[in-house]
Amino acid sequence: MRKKRIVAAMLTAVMTCSLLLGGCSGKKDDGTITITNVSYDPTREFYEKYNKIFESYYENEHGQKVNVIQSHGGSGSQARSVVEGCNADVVTLALEHDIDLIQNTGLIDEGWIDEFPEDSAPYTSTIVFLVRKGNPKGIKDWDDLVKKGVDVITPDPKSSGGACWNFLAALSYAKTNYDSEKEQKAFIKKLYDNVIVMDTGARGSTTTFVENGQGDVLIAWENEAFATLESYPDKYELVNPSVSILAQPSVAIVDDNVKSNKTEDVSREYLEYLYSEKAQELIGESGYRPTNQDILKQFSDKFDLDIKLWTIDDYGGWNEAYKTYFDDGAMFDEIYSN
Repeated sequence: MRKKRIVAAMLTAVMTCSLLLGGCSGKKDDGTITITNVSYDPTREFYEKYNKIFESYYENEHGQKVNVIQSHGGSGSQARSVVEGCNADVVTLALEHDIDLIQNTGLIDEGWIDEFPEDSAPYTSTIVFLVRKGNPKGIKDWDDLVKKGVDVITPDPKSSGGACWNFLAALSYAKTNYDSEKEQKAFIKKLYDNVIVMDTGARGSTTTFVENGQGDVLIAWENEAFATLESYPDKYELVNPSVSILAQPSVAIVDDNVKSNKTEDVSREYLEYLYSEKAQELIGESGYRPTNQDILKQFSDKFDLDIKLWTIDDYGGWNEAYKTYFDDGAMFDEIYSN
């Protein structure tokens, strides 16, 4: 197996959450209500825009100023930071399992997944490839990523929710094309043998590929690939694989914190407004797939709706998938350590 380099790129998230530990949320002397959204890496730009329209909407609707603080990092790392004291009012993380981790500590009430529409997932995404202009390695599908001489960039499933989706997207291709578990595992092992840098979060992997110039292909969130193409239109190309997975980032109120911060109402409205037409349109413009099907159709020229998408239900749900693939000693550890 080729030597992999693990890159610890969590400083921004750690520093931000360190500031939040002091308790920035709540009502300030000037009457402004401050809430904190702890999110995962690639949502940074979307929430910068969304927070502005929500703050404007809330002030117009209620005559009350709101300020939203953002924190971003690998989804698993972000969940752990909330468990360890990061004073989040809401979490908008890459996968359901990360919110379950917080719920298990009592900070989030049971049944959070039913609190908002579409299993508390106001937008979806999928996993695609980003390659350099001209696609010099001729990458068209997952089987090209296991070829000798192809350098792959993807983050670490131990710290990144996006990396878990990447792993399952690749496995979905293997399950589509190989009958036996042995063949499927061998395919995944070959793929991760080609990974040369494994960052702690999706944004770190994008930086490694785009700014540091490493790798031939980045396994990426669809929205992250769109953002790169927008910033560097002449340097990269997006490749849609034949098979991927329906990625459903989840949102939840951190019930214990909002009670202490007295921010329950505004935090609830913050997440509810993600389902509004205005927010859903912004979601589509930002490269995420709106859950409002009518608005999704407006972006049919942007998203490839013909990719065969597996779902987390095909893996028995996140609890089962995590035990099978990502827990200590599970499949990822097997293929990564051998």
